[in-house]
Amino acid sequence: MASSILSGTKNLWRKSYLFEPVTLAIVGCGQRGKAYARYALECPDACKIVAIAEPRPQARKIFSETHSVDETLVFHTWKDLHSASAETIGTIGKRLADAVVITLQDHLHVEAALAFAEQGYHILCEKPMATDLNDCIRIEDAIKRAGIIFGMGHVMRYSPYSQEITKIVRSGNLGKLVNIVQVEPVGHYHFAHSFVRGNWAKEKNSSFSLLTKSCHDIDIICHWFGKSTPKKVSSFGSLQHFRPSGKPIQAGDSERCFDCNAEAECPYSAKRIYLDRVSRGEIGWPVSPLVDGIPDIENITAALKTGPYGRCVYESDNDVCDNQVVNLEFENGETASFTMVAFTSAICDRQLRMHFTHGEILGDGLNYTITDFSKRKTTTHVPKNEGGGHGGGDLGLIRAFVEAVRTGNQSVLGTDVGEVLRSHLTVFAAETSRREGTVVDCVLFEMQAREKLKEGERHTLELR
Repeated sequence: MASSILSGTKNLWRKSYLFEPVTLAIVGCGQRGKAYARYALECPDACKIVAIAEPRPQARKIFSETHSVDETLVFHTWKDLHSASAETIGTIGKRLADAVVITLQDHLHVEAALAFAEQGYHILCEKPMATDLNDCIRIEDAIKRAGIIFGMGHVMRYSPYSQEITKIVRSGNLGKLVNIVQVEPVGHYHFAHSFVRGNWAKEKNSSFSLLTKSCHDIDIICHWFGKSTPKKVSSFGSLQHFRPSGKPIQAGDSERCFDCNAEAECPYSAKRIYLDRVSRGEIGWPVSPLVDGIPDIENITAALKTGPYGRCVYESDNDVCDNQVVNLEFENGETASFTMVAFTSAICDRQLRMHFTHGEILGDGLNYTITDFSKRKTTTHVPKNEGGGHGGGDLGLIRAFVEAVRTGNQSVLGTDVGEVLRSHLTVFAAETSRREGTVVDCVLFEMQAREKLKEGERHTLELR
C-alpha cells in the first residue's frame, strides 16, 4: 500500500478513535492472518494484536516480533491459547483479547470457532465457515447462543468496487435486478499453486473447490438479490486437465519440474511460477507461502526440490474441480449463473454482468460501467481503492469487524451469522447437484440438513 494512502488512513482513524484500540488474538499466522493483521500496523489506534497462536517456529517468531506481542501471549497452537484464556477467565474474569481472528486451515475452523464462541470472544473467521455442512450449522447455533459479533471472510462484499455496486442495486435506480452472470477467472498459475500443489488440492484435506475458492462469489450474488433467497440450484463441473492424462508426452516419467524435459514450455512450470519471480525481486504471493523465512533464490530452490510446489501438476494427488458452473433460481423468479474456471490469464478479477429492468452493469472486479436505459446514458466508474488484498476487501472487512466489536453492533458488518450460513447452504446444495446430477430444492435441502444434524445429536445423547 502506498505511503500516502497509509498516512491518510491513519489520520482518518486518529480523528475518530479517541478510545482504547480493540484487542485481537490471531489464530493462524499464515497469509490470511498476516493480511488481516496488517490493519493493526496501519491503524494502531483502531486495533492491536495482543496474542497469537502459530505452530511454525519461524512464522511465529516473525509475526510476534512484527506486532510486538508479549512472549507470554505467544502460543504454539490455538488450543494452548484457548487454555490460557480459560485460566484468565476463571481467575480474573477476563479474556485475553476482545476478539479472535481464525485463519487456520479450513478443516480446523469449526473446532476453534465453537471453543472461542463458548468463551465469549467476538469472532472473525476466514472463509469457508467450515468444510462440513453440519459444522456450519453448529457454528451458527454457537454464535447465536453466545450473542457475539461474527464476521466472515467474504471479503468481496467489502471492496470499494462491490460496495458501490451494492448501493446502486439497493437504490432501485435501474429497476429490479433480474439476472446476474458472474465468472471467477481463478488464473492458471493461481489454480496450480493453490488447488493442484497447495493446501486446497485434495478434498479430504480441505473441501471441494466451489466451497474453498468460490463461496464468497455465491455469497455476494445472494447478497445482491437481497430478501429474495435461492429457491433451486443446479451445477456441473469436473477435474479436466490437472491429471496424468494431461501430461505432455515429452515430459516422460518426470515427477518434478527440475527433472522435466518439457519444463521450459510448460505454463505450469514451478521454475516459471516461483523462481522467475524471485529473480525479478518479487517475493510476495505466490512465492512467500513456500517458506517460513526469507523467500530468496536459495530457499525457494530448496523448497521446490523437496516440497509439493515443485511437483509436476500432472503427477500431483489433487482431486478438486478445475471448472464448475452454478445456476440459481431465486424465490421471486430472478436468476443467476456463476462460473469458476482455472484456465485464465486474469487472476480472480471477476467478470460481472447485472441485468435490471431499466439498465445494466458490467464490471471486471476493478471498474464498472452503468447503462441506464431510460436516460440512454452509459457511464464508467473507477472506485477508489485504499489498497490491500482483494481489491481493498481485506482492509474493508477487518475495519468493519473492528468497528462492529468496538460498538457492539453486528449490523456494521452488513450481515450476520444466519445470512452467512444461508449462502454456505447454497454452496453445499450446488455441490450436491453436481455430484448427484439433480436440481436441488434449496429450502428442502436446508430442512433436511438441519433434521439430519438433530438426528445425529439425538443419537449421540442416546449412546451416552
